Amino acid sequence: MPSEEQPLQPLSQNEEAFVRALGRVLIALPRVVDADLTRGAGLPLSEYTPLMYLSEAPERRMRMSELAAVCNLSLSGMTRVVHRLEQQGWVQRSKCAEDGRGWNAVLTESGLARLERAWPTHLVSVRRHLLDHFSGQDLTQLTAALRCVATSDEANHD
Repeated sequence: MPSEEQPLQPLSQNEEAFVRALGRVLIALPRVVDADLTRGAGLPLSEYTPLMYLSEAPERRMRMSELAAVCNLSLSGMTRVVHRLEQQGWVQRSKCAEDGRGWNAVLTESGLARLERAWPTHLVSVRRHLLDHFSGQDLTQLTAALRCVATSDEANHD
């Protein structure tokens, strides 16, 4: 919210163009990557993403609430996705050993194999639709700026 001490500063043309382009990217990029993954690997982005995060987690296991958070889904939405992945034999759910109340999602060997088969399609799609457009740019600086945006958003929701 604007403070009474600082007057509102309208966006410059460049700032406005950036904000609008970023908004379009946030909608378009997941759509095109999802289409490429579904067509090329038979795996939608909504299923690829949790498999990817589980593959990187210690013991290929994550608490369902943590998996939902990194996938930007509600817990109930993540439960539906994990149920589909369980039906394929790619994920198993197990009670959390830490407290016995929560559930973990655990990537199976066949889930890891499925992810590995889909990975080349994902890689080609992300390079073509995103990274190729940033050739010659300082990705370290851009990544740091995006992390700051994401972190400030997370702080505002806590």
